[in-house]
Amino acid sequence: MIRVVVVDDEALVRSGFELILNASDGIQVVATAQGSQAADVIRREHPDVVLLDIRMPDVDGLTVLREIQTLAEPPTVAMLTTFDTDEYIVTALRSGAAGFLLKDTEPEQLAHLVRTLAAGGVVLSPKASRALLRSHPGPGAPQDADVARVNLLSDRERDVLVLIAEGLSNVEIGTRLHLSAGTVKDHVSSILTKLRVSSRVQAALLAERAGLLSGDDADTGWSNG
Repeated sequence: MIRVVVVDDEALVRSGFELILNASDGIQVVATAQGSQAADVIRREHPDVVLLDIRMPDVDGLTVLREIQTLAEPPTVAMLTTFDTDEYIVTALRSGAAGFLLKDTEPEQLAHLVRTLAAGGVVLSPKASRALLRSHPGPGAPQDADVARVNLLSDRERDVLVLIAEGLSNVEIGTRLHLSAGTVKDHVSSILTKLRVSSRVQAALLAERAGLLSGDDADTGWSNG
């Protein structure tokens, strides 16, 4: 059972997500909360996935995200937003969020996206992918340095990295490459260490800046549909 916490300042959004997800097999919304309650609720419930509103009047989503990242075993976090061009998305993804969901996501897609997040996949739209790539990569991370890091990877790790950039979970990558999920997990851990990044999103961005992905992959980005 995938345990989910929904954090949003609007009661209608919280109840709507709760109703849709609780009607889906293998998913349970164990709690909903406003921003000021979020950290305590998440510590108490130990969810697998948190759907977190990026803009809230009491405590904004980025503040809550930073609190979540300090937990010993933080859950996977996807930001909730109204527009996929929200400028805060870039900051959230660089701060450890695994993607984002639009609040008007089709109900039949919502459960699939939560399962993708719980399985280690990335949920991100092409628009957000392009916004991330346009943003400044930060000090000490020019393209030449990105290429040098990618060159540290084995051929198999490069294969895994490309599939990470497609948003695939460990199980899906294993199926594609005929590897066990445990072996893929080990490869992912090695990739993050060698690239000196902390999340799959950051690894995928570095791979794209380094030119590892094809033109088609770069246009598609990570799927939220």
